[in-house]
Amino acid sequence: MTGHWRDRAAIGFQCQKRPATGSRGMVVSNHPLASNAGAEMLAAGGDAIDAAIATLFALTVVEPMMVGIIGGGMAHIRTSDGSHRFVDGQSTVPLAVRPDTYTSKPGSAHDVFDTTGDENLNGPKAVAVPGSLKAWCETLQRFGTMSLADVMQPAIKHASRGYAATPYLHECISDSAREMLKDKAISAIYLPGGMPLKTGERVVQSEYAETLRCISQHGEAALYHGPLGDILVDYMKNNGGFIAREDLATYKTVERQPIRADYRGWEILGPPPPAASGVHIAQMLNILEGYDIAKLGFGSAATIHYLAEVLKIAFADRAAASGDPEFINVPVERLTSKAYADARRRAIDSNRAQAWSAGVAQLESAHTTHMTAADAFGNVVATTQTINNLFGAKILIPGLGVIPNNYMNLYDPRPGHALSLAPGKRVTTSMSPMMALRDGRLVYALGLPGGKRIFPSAMQALINLIDHGMSLQEAVEAPRVWTEGNALEVELAVPESVRAKLISMGHKVLPVPTVAGGMNAIQFHEDGTMSGAACWRADGTPIGIAGGLARAGVRFGLA
Repeated sequence: MTGHWRDRAAIGFQCQKRPATGSRGMVVSNHPLASNAGAEMLAAGGDAIDAAIATLFALTVVEPMMVGIIGGGMAHIRTSDGSHRFVDGQSTVPLAVRPDTYTSKPGSAHDVFDTTGDENLNGPKAVAVPGSLKAWCETLQRFGTMSLADVMQPAIKHASRGYAATPYLHECISDSAREMLKDKAISAIYLPGGMPLKTGERVVQSEYAETLRCISQHGEAALYHGPLGDILVDYMKNNGGFIAREDLATYKTVERQPIRADYRGWEILGPPPPAASGVHIAQMLNILEGYDIAKLGFGSAATIHYLAEVLKIAFADRAAASGDPEFINVPVERLTSKAYADARRRAIDSNRAQAWSAGVAQLESAHTTHMTAADAFGNVVATTQTINNLFGAKILIPGLGVIPNNYMNLYDPRPGHALSLAPGKRVTTSMSPMMALRDGRLVYALGLPGGKRIFPSAMQALINLIDHGMSLQEAVEAPRVWTEGNALEVELAVPESVRAKLISMGHKVLPVPTVAGGMNAIQFHEDGTMSGAACWRADGTPIGIAGGLARAGVRFGLA
């Protein structure tokens, strides 16, 4: 397809941010201080793994509503030898929880996991066994070059000295204030006097700074086998939570191999189960490969219609057959096969929206942040980490200064389904730390937060790059759409004329301010330079490292 993508587009938009460039490294995260923490490690001679772990610890301080050490996540690591692996640090169901521990809210739809009293949403009973801290420490030890104490220094500094609240943080606090006000400890920091922190006010986390210092000295053992774990377990015991000492002591990370898909000659690598994203991105791309998406044009009613239909197909299959592979036999080969995609594509009506059911058998059971980092040596990390909803369980653990996850809300409280509760079961998420290769060369690494809207958004970014030929900055900022079978959410930039056409095709169109969160991406150019881009949906900031050390033997003197 020749010509510029804008010539065929039905949506016009202007990028609100600018990319960064570098030759010696790049860090892109959803807060400038966190990106700077990673860049500091690169400037000191560290690798992408050092930068990533420094960035993640800093994010627990400056983006506390999204990520924390009592959370979970998935890291996609490409090492300098060209190999790929995923480090699964997802949270697990505490051993004390049973399939019927919670009671589903009467009348809840099949894809709604809310429980009576919101027990799996807010408070101690919503907290799953954390995996983040163990995964970060192990990853640094295996693939990094710097000490834990060194990479944690920026986080400790910002926690103890404080930092200025951004408008984004203020808005997130305001959105969660009603539940947060029920907890004295979390309110003391983020809702002083009962009011959300204002933009520019200092956020000081002295107690958390001490927790970070303890971890910097003793590693993950401080939580999983030591005094920090004792504080967490005691809090859970005294407040009705489920996490016990055995849960922490027996938790293990898992290294997994990527799901690989071929899309128009590109190799797309994404996370495997228990993440649902890699499987369903491969599935959707396989279906869309049968359409000339570039010719249809970005944002046209026809393009959005096909996106909506493949999303509904993917979510129908996700509900039936996603889960922890230790508990569920996920039919990965069938879902990612070209033959299955052909069969699903033949059933799509190009003119009418349809309701979709799963194409695989229903299996029975036996908010977030993203950052991307790369160095000059060929190491790349794309990792998505979360405490699930904004401010997780909406509580803060006294003695730790930590906001825990509310991952239990991602399990089906009704027994007998693929996503039902079981002791030790890992969370199934939509996290999508993706990488795309052309002729064996890495070209893109990207990801974003946003719950069930993550993998559809990551897939759309890949289409923006591959089919439409957008720049990296355009691809991450472009308007998005999302549906899982009910309303078709479209961002406000989608014009009324396109919405009207979609409605005439049978879609229930719902304009929304944003679909998912701030995307962070890196592009690798053939000349060895790299570009970093972050979108307008968060405080995302790319920082590139260029220049270098002095030429050998160079001196100067004064005559």
